[in-house]
Amino acid sequence: MDVESGPAPTTTRSLVSGVNSYISKTRIGRRFKLNERNTTFTTELRAGTATFLTMAYILAVNASILSDSGGTCSVSDCIPSCSDPSVSLSDCVNNPNLSLIQPDVTCKFDPVNPGYSACLEKTRKDLIVATVASSLIGCVIMGVFANLPLALAPGMGTNAYFAYTVVGFHGSGTLSYQTALAAVFVEGLLFLLISALGFRAKLAKLVPKPVRISSSAGIGLFLAFIGLQGNQGIGLVGYSSSTLVTLAACPSSSRATLAPVMKFANGTVSLIPGGTLSGDILCLGGRMESPTFWLAVVGFVIIAYCLVKNIKGAMIYGIIFVTAVSWFRNTKVTAFPNTPAGDSAYDYFRKVVDIHKIESTAGALSFKSIGTGHFWEALVTFLYVDILDTTGTLYSMARFAGFTDSAGNFEGQYFAFMSDASAIVLGSLLGTSPVTAFIESSTGIREGGRTGLTALTVAGYFMLSFFFTPLLASIPAWAVGPPLILVGVLMMRAVVEVEWDDMRQAIPAFVTLLLMPLTYSIAYGLIGGIGTFIVLNFWDWSAELLTKYGILGRNNNNNNNNNNNNNVWNGEVKEGV
Repeated sequence: MDVESGPAPTTTRSLVSGVNSYISKTRIGRRFKLNERNTTFTTELRAGTATFLTMAYILAVNASILSDSGGTCSVSDCIPSCSDPSVSLSDCVNNPNLSLIQPDVTCKFDPVNPGYSACLEKTRKDLIVATVASSLIGCVIMGVFANLPLALAPGMGTNAYFAYTVVGFHGSGTLSYQTALAAVFVEGLLFLLISALGFRAKLAKLVPKPVRISSSAGIGLFLAFIGLQGNQGIGLVGYSSSTLVTLAACPSSSRATLAPVMKFANGTVSLIPGGTLSGDILCLGGRMESPTFWLAVVGFVIIAYCLVKNIKGAMIYGIIFVTAVSWFRNTKVTAFPNTPAGDSAYDYFRKVVDIHKIESTAGALSFKSIGTGHFWEALVTFLYVDILDTTGTLYSMARFAGFTDSAGNFEGQYFAFMSDASAIVLGSLLGTSPVTAFIESSTGIREGGRTGLTALTVAGYFMLSFFFTPLLASIPAWAVGPPLILVGVLMMRAVVEVEWDDMRQAIPAFVTLLLMPLTYSIAYGLIGGIGTFIVLNFWDWSAELLTKYGILGRNNNNNNNNNNNNNVWNGEVKEGV
């Protein structure tokens, strides 16, 4: 028995080793520098799989968020109603005592007109395909040209700004969906130009050293915070009216949505104009009693144990286990509850294979409002967020993978910058919000991904997603939360490089760490850290300039102190910060 069972693992390992050895010597292996980066073909495949499983939620989440904007749907998609709601439309037309009521703008809001709802469902499917296509294109460019293990997809945060601020819920914002896409398109072209001319790398190098170092750990905290929440994670953190956040993990039946309202003198309340409902973030009771939370804890333990034992594929095992358990119906942890929404999700899931052609969102750009202030406000906002957010993410991921040198540069950074800028332009033509390098790429890097084959593996999965979207869109949030939290743990290692004894370094680093998760924005964290660094060093820089041009005496009693401070600044400039 022992003799028969022994050779199997050895044979498998020999086969895998042989495949890896062969591919490393081929043109593919040399092109992607497998040996130079101390990795193997199968390791890259495993890393790409881990990255994709961790970011697969974007397929459903991005489409859901963007479809809340209403997409290309309008009042014209609403169907007329009868003056007597109990009478069907056909009978209403034939009855001289009844009349048809033509829809107005209210048909887009509760109770939503059936015609508008049907249009929204079609738009959601369009946006799933647009998400897949834009992500695939970005990953291919990143993998082939930059040869980096980074995956791209429409970014969380910018999609919410696009849907809820620019376009507004069901088109109630300042710009139409078509015009917002045009703003993204123009922003993408500007971003591409900045990247092509090399200005983006230079702008990124202006980020002070403490901010650049701490941004990696800040993104880790941001990821962990996402993983702790209910909409995209395990639901441990919820809303509190007094402390903003508190312990949650209550069952879905005990959760409530929130709406921004104002109270009038007569006691009535009204939704604040432009305000939108939150997700189910308020616990009414039953804290720590959520079955899905405890299932997520099991997934967390599986991944954590595998990491402790250095078992390859740790992230994959946890995600697959939690997802597989959640796909069974009529359980307390099912991803398909017995509700209209759950039934609809289950019906979509059972299709397994579903090929959908984009009908309304592709090429929907409109430049009619290009001269308005709202258009340029949206464009500038998209641009500065992309410059700070995506550039910070790229440098953090490169640093996490060990690619950066002492000056903060890394091999392939030019094409890495070009890849996400190109994906933004192409994504806008398909109908989606800006594409960015995903911080979930750190999952694949943790699995050993070091080349563009990781990104191409993710692209391959996105290609399969064209056909298996029902399955991949059914990965529940509580299966994605645990790996996000544990990736945050892994990314905290960067904080040891911050010079905590030097307050000029420590304070900007801490502000960056603090603001990224608490403002739910990588960009705001970078802005806060950079601003703090400038304020703390402004006086010394001014003194240096005045001394340099002879305005201050060079033999000033404080000259030595100024020189010490100046050396800190000059040293960082020389490092390319």
